[in-house]
Amino acid sequence: MILNRKALEFIVLAALVVFSASGLSISQSTVPTASATQTPEARPDMAIGPQYDTTHVYVAPEDFDRFVASLIATFGGTTTKQGVFDVTPTPSSTISQLVLTPAGTVSVFGFKTPIPYPFGAERTGYLVTDLDAAISAARSDGADMIVAPFNDPIGKDAVIQWPGGVNMQLYWHTTQPSYKPLASVPENRVYVSADRVTAFVQSFVAFCHGRVMSDDEHAPGVEIGRPTDTYRRIRIQSNFGKVTILVTDGHLPYPYGHEMTGYEVSNLAATLSKAQAAGVKVLVPSYKTDDRAAVMVQFPGGYITEIHSFNKQSAAR
Repeated sequence: MILNRKALEFIVLAALVVFSASGLSISQSTVPTASATQTPEARPDMAIGPQYDTTHVYVAPEDFDRFVASLIATFGGTTTKQGVFDVTPTPSSTISQLVLTPAGTVSVFGFKTPIPYPFGAERTGYLVTDLDAAISAARSDGADMIVAPFNDPIGKDAVIQWPGGVNMQLYWHTTQPSYKPLASVPENRVYVSADRVTAFVQSFVAFCHGRVMSDDEHAPGVEIGRPTDTYRRIRIQSNFGKVTILVTDGHLPYPYGHEMTGYEVSNLAATLSKAQAAGVKVLVPSYKTDDRAAVMVQFPGGYITEIHSFNKQSAAR
């Protein structure tokens, strides 16, 4: 039977009346928000600056003071006042302190209680101008929201996960802080599989208004502890800071893959001398690549990181 237009309109209207009467409605989550409907280029950049983007480091309470002191001894800088807070959406208690060094900012946590899931797996905290808009943008760009927004003592937070399993905290302060610009911007070092690297790069670059600065499919394997091999390395830069993506098959010798951050210093030998005097262990001795000299170290409390200095030609570029 062929229905004319009026008959079709009547059927559609009747169906809507039935849905309304039965209490059925379209979920609000299916209606795109303004930021979700905007292209990434049209959305505002919600970054404030790389000095507000912190590496999250979890240490045992008994190692807390020694770890903070070793960071300051190695890189210089200052700290905020230490305190004990509840910084998760479910009850917990942690010692917390911010370490502000010229080479990067570190949020240090020493939990006195068990750490609620999934905290401890997020690698960084990015300060944004608008938390709700940032979450909406991240989700529209392919991220999952794995911890919904919650209040903390000085603002609001949420945790998202990018394709490839990269967890990151977004946060917003009731009163925006004011930190000195960094002398050098650290690298957020992300290990991603070849299966997910394209999705991660597309999602993250769209979100952060970033640029791919380099994509080397034959980077020297010494950078991942495999000096006879090559691997793919991608470097991204945005107002949030730097991200170095290491695309590997997962066959990594220790300690590669455990480091979250690479810190740039002007004099690697002098920095390493100060670090060792403060109890920092050298895990991988200094090695050189085309543009830098680097080491892998472990701070008191277990924090593993890369430290590097650029050669003169790279610094000039």
